[in-house]
Amino acid sequence: MMRLLASTVAAQCGLAIRITKTTSALSFCVPSPVASAVRSRSMCSSAPGAKEHRLQVGASTVHFVEAGDGNRGVILLPGALGTAWTDFKPQIEGLPALLPHHRVIAWDPPGYGKSRPPDKQFTADFYERDAAAAGELMQKLGFQRYSVVGWSDGGITGLVLAAKQPERVEKLVVWGSNSYISDTEANIYEGIRDVSKWSARMREPMEQVYGVDHFPKLWSAWVDGLLRIHHERKGDICSGSLKHIKAPTLVVHGAKDPMIIPDHVPYLLNNIKNTDLHVFPDGKHNIHLRYANEFNAIVAKFLLA
Repeated sequence: MMRLLASTVAAQCGLAIRITKTTSALSFCVPSPVASAVRSRSMCSSAPGAKEHRLQVGASTVHFVEAGDGNRGVILLPGALGTAWTDFKPQIEGLPALLPHHRVIAWDPPGYGKSRPPDKQFTADFYERDAAAAGELMQKLGFQRYSVVGWSDGGITGLVLAAKQPERVEKLVVWGSNSYISDTEANIYEGIRDVSKWSARMREPMEQVYGVDHFPKLWSAWVDGLLRIHHERKGDICSGSLKHIKAPTLVVHGAKDPMIIPDHVPYLLNNIKNTDLHVFPDGKHNIHLRYANEFNAIVAKFLLA
């Protein structure tokens, strides 16, 4: 597994940045990279004060969850095949109290979760299409400017959105995300294609959303989409666009994240202006779920600064 210590990031990035660390008495060992990505995803769909809505965005009917009563906006962008509830239940529950002047919006991207039918088409530009849809959703909700918080695939969508619409994005938080796909990662994705090799515990949250028979097909289509980007665009998702991001950006990193190669963190720090880094030394891919309270406090402090 690929591991990146905070000191390594500092040495590689070559920037004067603020690096903070969290500590925890808890740690766990996962035998597969998939476990870090899937474990702790929630199947619950309730939180006090949260309301579920649907809104037409382009050709899609988008499902989203809204929590909080503020006049400022923040949108939560989930990971691969993820939904508002599977990926962000602790944030939907916890962030409104920490951000009393914000409305927290967590969506099911078009083609995922309750934003179906139809299923997503994983063309080489599917991140760009998601970014455009997320921006349109926030504008339709009345937010001309807003903050973006994205995990994994959602972080990639956030990077694209902040680069494409820099006048709209106030602040950006990403973790477990990358702006390009390396040969190593292409091999990782191919290696996790067959969900029958996953444990039942790892498959269950997604099977609850998509069904036992359909989940493997959709997951395999996602893998095909990433390999398509790797082949057709030489792995470049949005690297050339990072220079257009104007929003203050916080990169949060689990130092033991096995789903991305170590190079991505210093690459983002070197190519996005006004960037801070926060490292969870024992964190893996799902730090916002594993360390939810600490994570929420870090994000709230950044958004309020």
